Amino acid sequence: MKKPIYLPVVAGLALCATGAMAQTPVLQVLTYDSFTSEWGPGPAIEAAFEAECACDLQFIGAGDGAALLARLQLEGPSTDADIVLGLDTNLTEAARETGLFAPHGVVADLDLPLQWSDPDFLPFDWGYFAFVGNAGEPAPASLRALADSDVSIVIQDPRSSTPGLGLLMWVKAAYGDEAAALWADLTDNIVTVTPGWSEAYGLFLDGEADAVLSYTTSPAYHLIAEEDASKVAWSFDEGHYLQIEVAGKVAGTDQPELADQFLAFMVTDAFQSVIPTTNWMYPAVLPDGGLPDGFETLMTPQEALLFDPRGAAEARAVAVEEWRNALSR
Repeated sequence: MKKPIYLPVVAGLALCATGAMAQTPVLQVLTYDSFTSEWGPGPAIEAAFEAECACDLQFIGAGDGAALLARLQLEGPSTDADIVLGLDTNLTEAARETGLFAPHGVVADLDLPLQWSDPDFLPFDWGYFAFVGNAGEPAPASLRALADSDVSIVIQDPRSSTPGLGLLMWVKAAYGDEAAALWADLTDNIVTVTPGWSEAYGLFLDGEADAVLSYTTSPAYHLIAEEDASKVAWSFDEGHYLQIEVAGKVAGTDQPELADQFLAFMVTDAFQSVIPTTNWMYPAVLPDGGLPDGFETLMTPQEALLFDPRGAAEARAVAVEEWRNALSR
């Protein structure tokens, strides 16, 4: 006898709940896995942005940085992403050529080693690639010295990882036409090639190699979070390749105003102050409190190497082929 009365009440409550959920807009940000991890910047940034956007911010992990572009190229205009966060200048030209990005429209006082004027991609952090090893161990002074040594290294796949691609650009920028010869000599040093940064760094920490391709800022994590000064970035005579990580607005987003709000939020202190001690990179905008203690101890490269986005796009295919040929022998 209670059934005809009970069910409509339940249905009515369900409709109310569904209506409330429908009123909360969702912003999907496609990014790399380490950004979304519990120790990465994602959780703190999600909480800070949701506190002011009245929205549901969802970070979607897609492997490592270079995998973002591959996924976007595969999905095309049908992608559910509203923002793509984690490309770098080695990939922005190829990303622009997809026609899937819209201008970001953000004006900010960026704290970068160079002038920035890209209308489609907005930086959120930057750093220099470096090999990280153990303090007190013999350290080669150049890429050439590394290739001529018996030091073992772990690197990342340039087809899926922005650090892996960054190493190829580093070798190409430093050695030009001699890059293939350097790779031929460097292959004996490589223990393995991992899909992403996290796997490679974990192998190094487990003692599987003498050094790992990472960043000059990586020792800051050990120093600040673990009070461990045993990890150092090696300074190389050729200089070090610069990485600038960026985010872009997907032109077909169904949340354009919310996407614009997130990009504007990205260069505020609430976002940028999280970067140094979660993503362990330099922030694109210097936080109000400056950099954390410990960053002043980091190695500063003598020279910064960088292809502009178009030059990186032109060099990329050749550099990947040189790398593949060397490793296949």
